[in-house]
Amino acid sequence: MSNIRLEAVSTEGPGSLPAELGFGLYFADRMFSQRYSAERGWHDATIGAYRPLTLDPAAQVFHNGQMVFDGTKAYRREDGRINLFRVDRNAARFNRSAVRMGMPPVDEALHIEAIEQLVKLEHRWVPGAPNTALYIRPVMIATEKALAVRAPKEYLHYVILSPVSPYFAGGFAPVAVYVSNEYVRAVRGGTGEAKTPGNYAGSIAATELAITKGYQQVLWLDAVERRYVDEVGAMNIAFLYEGKHLRTPALSGAILHGVTRESLLVLAKDLGLTTSEERIDFHEVLADIERGRITEVFGMGTGAVIAPVARLGYEGRDILVNGGEPGPVARRLFDELTGIQYGRLPDRHGWTRTLAV
Repeated sequence: MSNIRLEAVSTEGPGSLPAELGFGLYFADRMFSQRYSAERGWHDATIGAYRPLTLDPAAQVFHNGQMVFDGTKAYRREDGRINLFRVDRNAARFNRSAVRMGMPPVDEALHIEAIEQLVKLEHRWVPGAPNTALYIRPVMIATEKALAVRAPKEYLHYVILSPVSPYFAGGFAPVAVYVSNEYVRAVRGGTGEAKTPGNYAGSIAATELAITKGYQQVLWLDAVERRYVDEVGAMNIAFLYEGKHLRTPALSGAILHGVTRESLLVLAKDLGLTTSEERIDFHEVLADIERGRITEVFGMGTGAVIAPVARLGYEGRDILVNGGEPGPVARRLFDELTGIQYGRLPDRHGWTRTLAV
């Protein structure tokens, strides 16, 4: 029997979804929430109406920044049912982020059950247009009323849903990337591998600078030597060598444990590619692009799935990748992964959970 209480919610989904969804602009009628206290642990697991949060101005989330989140999606299949993709990996990453930030982990089985119940109840919000999905956003915040910098005794865990288009308006289209020397995202031993808002807040100034220079995203180099590749925007990054070998930066503690990254490394091997996870010198990357050894570069993440990189801006230079066009391997990997997610291709790895609605 479920430990999640269901509150009555009068609405039964949207009459129709907007033709242009954007990303994270509309939200379903229901949300999941539960609370934590040092005395009771996690309690009051509830699915009820989507609503504003009421927090004390001294809630510690506002003062010590203790907050984590994650993201996965629900996909509308051609037969009308709904697929969830690797929610177990996202639940594990949510807890990894929480532990790194000194927050109490949640019960992963209940977390997944909450997502499944919530999506079933809100199935009318799962869009059916090509490349759209229902984005699932779990969050945990510190809610205790206190200004001391210490582990709080009270937390809120909640999950909200948003029907979305691809993260980039052009979908599977090449992006231009600015390589930042002056700003860094994270450092080994820091919070880079946690999905905590401070990592993303610290990226905004550099991203705005990149946009003014005609780029869409930032390629982050390591914070110590500013030489080794970390991530691109809020995504992991990969480099394809001679159409055969896929290299991606090793998880160093400064790099997010991407579920899309992990999945694409498996699919790359399925397609006959070799793969490696290693420390990647950006200056070698530039030389290998110029020599023609690197034939494709792309970002990997839940929002965009795969974002081909068309050009890199570095120290006043523009370096084209694959003539500025998406490459065939990125396209094939995109089609393979999305085919599994939407149920168009067989799921040989047991990654999906299909919900009957």
